[in-house]
Amino acid sequence: MLFLLCLALWLPGILSLPAMDRDEARFAQASKQMVETGNLVDIRFGTVPRYKKPIGIYWLQAASTAVFGHGALNAIWTYRVPSFLGGFAAVLLTFWLVRAIGPPSVAFAAALLLALCLLLAVESIIATTDAVLLATVVAGQGVLLRAYLAARDSARAPPGLALILIGWAAIGIGVLIKGPVTPVICLFTALLLSLWDRQWSWLRTLRPLRGLGVLLLIVLPWLIAIGIESHGAFFAQSLGHDFAGKLGTGQESHGAPPGYYLALSTITLWPATLFLIPALVSAVRNRRDPAIRFLLVWAGLVWIAAELVPTKLPHYVLPAFPALMALAALWFGAVKAPLSRAQRYLVGVAAVQFAVGMALIVAAPILAPRFYGHGPLPLWFVLAGLAGAVIGLVALLNACHRAFHPALTFTAAAAVLLYGVVTVGGAPRLDRLWVSEHAAALVAHNARPGDPPPILIGYQEPSLVFLLGTHTRLPASGDAAAAAARNGGLALVEERDRSGFLAHLSALGANAHALGQVSGLNYSRGKPVRITLYRVKPAP
Repeated sequence: MLFLLCLALWLPGILSLPAMDRDEARFAQASKQMVETGNLVDIRFGTVPRYKKPIGIYWLQAASTAVFGHGALNAIWTYRVPSFLGGFAAVLLTFWLVRAIGPPSVAFAAALLLALCLLLAVESIIATTDAVLLATVVAGQGVLLRAYLAARDSARAPPGLALILIGWAAIGIGVLIKGPVTPVICLFTALLLSLWDRQWSWLRTLRPLRGLGVLLLIVLPWLIAIGIESHGAFFAQSLGHDFAGKLGTGQESHGAPPGYYLALSTITLWPATLFLIPALVSAVRNRRDPAIRFLLVWAGLVWIAAELVPTKLPHYVLPAFPALMALAALWFGAVKAPLSRAQRYLVGVAAVQFAVGMALIVAAPILAPRFYGHGPLPLWFVLAGLAGAVIGLVALLNACHRAFHPALTFTAAAAVLLYGVVTVGGAPRLDRLWVSEHAAALVAHNARPGDPPPILIGYQEPSLVFLLGTHTRLPASGDAAAAAARNGGLALVEERDRSGFLAHLSALGANAHALGQVSGLNYSRGKPVRITLYRVKPAP
């Protein structure tokens, strides 16, 4: 059931959305080059090293494309398969995690809520690291939870050696996916719990020496290989520049003050917002329960750290979501009727937050095409969106009447409908945003046999490089005309560079004639663009 639900929630977006700038297209292009070259150690975007993240996600995406691409390397959906599988693994592992502390119905509710969350849906659709990373976090934390509970209840058997080593292996895989994130979350969860309880002896059950041996066996071979291949540049870039830079400053214009994730939670946590506020208040009151304490420490650690780090991207709080969903499922699985006055008030506040999030999700595919596309949605998409909203309101009314299990069922139905309307109905109609798709189509229409790779001047977004091919030329502005004059062929020139490019081209004795034009919004920069395609006749 969970697999079918994840398929219904995420597959429409995987198949319908174009390659997204910038991270997804960079990951996909680097993975494509790995397939093209057969080099499974180095990571490159074009001729430039890409040393921000470890190798794990590139291996997964390259393998997926080699299996499903059938020789075609420009289909973005083949690079998204690992994200889908990672998201689904995180959902299944959440069920397994909660089975340590609750019955199957509660575990299923927690896994279902995680699958429904909008943020996980997004990360399971696009070809980046975070859905796979989440699976490694849940696996590591699931083993840690069992060891922690066994130390506080003599009736519980501690996890066996095989399970403990599987947990360490998950942490090792997490290192290959996104560096220190998974081990840091697991380590600080264990340390904070030990400080809270003033008890450290339980950590010995985790077999740290053997575990570190497994972790190093997974991680060290590639680390040694990339250290030799890059002459140490990988460690300087990934740890010194990328990771440390995000801790110190708002990197790449992604800075925001504390409270950013709280403000986004109405959307990112939807539709679990229908249950979270009363569940969190109840969890704080019941923090003496070891399982509740573990989940609170896990969620609080990730959320507070994300709010304090200057660089902020929406997915940084995703590792807290399984703990939050577990708390929500435990709450409505145990809540007794009638509710107290305070509980009724909290359920009402949660209902308002749920309704606001749903209104934004319903409005987005209806309104966005008017501003960024070619008109309103077809009638049947509008009707599907309104049906999703009605089902969501039924879920809200059920929650307000303390029928939480029916409410969960209706939220799942509403999410499936609304996510499909957004990804299949709304997003593909946002023509002004998909500049790279239209530019690549224009190039394909005008290409001739024997043309050199096209040259990009001004607009050099990774999605366009992914669509046009690895050998696409990306000269600096001052060198663009000289490169075009030498070899001729097709040149895509952004408006602000057009006059300078043509003047320099003329001075070099070459000439160009326009073949077509593409305009839209570069959403990565938030600026309108107009791109002209030229065929350049080389200088004599």
